[in-house]
Amino acid sequence: MQGARMRGDAGTTRAKRGRPAACEPSVADPAGLRRRLLAWYARTRRDLPWRRSRDPYRVWVSEIMLQQTQVERVKDFFTRFMARFPTVHDVAGAAEAVVLKHWEGLGYYRRARQLHAAAKAVVTDHGGAFPRTVAGLETLPGVGRYTAGAIASIAFDVPAPIVEANSRRVLARLSGHESPLGGTADEPIWRLAAALVPQRKAGAFNQALMEIGALVCTPERPRCGACPVAAHCAALERDLVETIPRMAPPPKSKQIRETAVVRRHGARVLVERRGPGEWWEGLWDFPRERSARASDRRLGRIAYTVTNHRVSCTVVERTVRSCEAVTGRRKWVSVARLAGLAMTAPGRRIAALLADG
Repeated sequence: MQGARMRGDAGTTRAKRGRPAACEPSVADPAGLRRRLLAWYARTRRDLPWRRSRDPYRVWVSEIMLQQTQVERVKDFFTRFMARFPTVHDVAGAAEAVVLKHWEGLGYYRRARQLHAAAKAVVTDHGGAFPRTVAGLETLPGVGRYTAGAIASIAFDVPAPIVEANSRRVLARLSGHESPLGGTADEPIWRLAAALVPQRKAGAFNQALMEIGALVCTPERPRCGACPVAAHCAALERDLVETIPRMAPPPKSKQIRETAVVRRHGARVLVERRGPGEWWEGLWDFPRERSARASDRRLGRIAYTVTNHRVSCTVVERTVRSCEAVTGRRKWVSVARLAGLAMTAPGRRIAALLADG
């Protein structure tokens, strides 16, 4: 179907300006689009540390790190993580707390716990070799549809489609797909991605889609004049670039107020590990209470965001006469040792207030 933008059978005309896009998106001249996009990528691709090897371990770690995190922020973290854990065996053999500590600062710590669990599965269940199929990769903890497709295509050149924020935007604009996107509404874009991914150079093509979305087909003020596949773009033809993609509205934010209490006895403070199902599961933080006491010393206030929750946290210090007995997830540590703990992002900021105080 190289002669039409695809609104049905071959030979149908392109949609007129303002006409709603068909439910099943497509692009004109898929072969030409692949050729131009791959040539552009070969000329302009960024030199990113995880692109210097097709080792599935490196590809996997980079894809997990890049989930909801900007490329520039990931680069240094990736390099440090690889230096500490050069192979999947190194991750699998480390304690979870050690992996969490080396993940500190990237956020979304559930990714690190799943990465650790997946490394163990690769070593235990697969002899240290990553599965080479999408279905096999999806059996690993934390590896979903997109990540499995990325690893399979980039590391093993499997013609597997991928859809993430950048490629979704590019494919929606190329096809002129005007329906709202997000969640299950992305299925038409997944089908388009599957139809376009080539049998050879699948990894390069998928990376090219993400690259052009990051550098050219940006959410705001896209550089259509510099786009190598502008001739294939239905949104540009119909003057809909600024309105595609249409995204479902985000959930309303919830406001939360809390009090973090730093119990202190001399040089020691009480910390607790976040439990299963809690934000930052497995990381250390300071206990929360409903309110402060009149005798508490106020250290300051911090604000942070988790998913759609906006949290305002008052931080107080409470001097105690002795270190109360603790069991389970709580322990007393010296202030000097806080830097060595894998802490939540708010916990680290609270520790900084404590040091300043």
